[in-house]
This record gives sequence, structure tokens and C-alpha cells, in this order.
Amino acid sequence: MKSAVVKRSVVLSGHRTSVSLEDTFWLALREIARNRGVSVSGLVGQVDGSREHVNLSSALRLYVFEQFRRPVGAAPNPTGTATSRVSEPV
Repeated sequence: MKSAVVKRSVVLSGHRTSVSLEDTFWLALREIARNRGVSVSGLVGQVDGSREHVNLSSALRLYVFEQFRRPVGAAPNPTGTATSRVSEPV
């Protein structure tokens, strides 16, 4: 399965910026945003505000991964930061 990287514009703090992500991640961000009742730009802004030392595209991929990785019924992680680390090899 091949997912092309797509560049899209979002508004962060009143400024337009471009973010490059694979289609799969854009679809996941839309789903998360819809479930939370926020816009994709709003969700991207939350992740942007909490990231530390990674670029925005990487922060968004990690955020999506973390949201789908958490156990069913667990509270969502609104900050966009990882809540746990994998401690054993996969």
C-alpha cells in the first residue's frame, strides 16, 4: 500500500503554514478532530503548541500514532505528546 505525501496548508496562530503528511495521516487527523469537535487546524495547533524538538510533520505523525496506540476507553492525550515509551523490543 502506497500513501503519497501531500502538502496542505493550515492556519496556526493566524498564520498560514504548509504541512507535508501522507494521506493516511491526514485522514487520521480528520477523524481525531471530528471526534473531538475541533477543526483540523485547531488540532494541528494543539500539537504544534506542545511539541518540543521535532518538526511539525513528525510531531503530527507521532501524535496520530499515540492516539491510535492508546488502549480502548483510555482518555485521549490532548497535549500531543507521547504518554509512554515502548520499553521492550517489538
